[in-house]
Amino acid sequence: MKRFQIWMVALCFSVLLVGGIAPAPVNAGTMDLISTLVDALEITEKQAEGGVGALFNNAKENLSTEDFNKAAEAVPGVDKYMAEVPSADSGGSTTGLISSGLSSLGGSASKIGGMAGMAGTFSKLGMSTETMTKFVPIVTDFMESEAGAGVAGLLKGLWQ
Repeated sequence: MKRFQIWMVALCFSVLLVGGIAPAPVNAGTMDLISTLVDALEITEKQAEGGVGALFNNAKENLSTEDFNKAAEAVPGVDKYMAEVPSADSGGSTTGLISSGLSSLGGSASKIGGMAGMAGTFSKLGMSTETMTKFVPIVTDFMESEAGAGVAGLLKGLWQ
């Protein structure tokens, strides 16, 4: 009987070692978003993270704190991505001036200004405006699945 128990313990232990139980990654949702962007757009992981950071910097600037927090909760690690985004304008570029001028007009002009600023950031990350336009629907679809249609709708209003 004791030999049977030893064999059972050994069998269970070996199953665990071979992969019967694998811990879930801490940022599984974010990694799904990043890997989806990398695969769909044929960009690097760093570009995907930078693009997500740029979009969320834009959201932080244009949404209420409460709405932004709802969106940010769905993307673990988004603060890190936001902090690592290169500045879109390096001391008075035309894109920065246009963006600032349009932002001061409010409404859809502000949205255009924000998108112009993001285009500059995407360019610094080595991505075209075309890639940026493909990037946005992937992120908003992810947000809809993770945070719901309400939060995704807020972001779509900013970015599309």
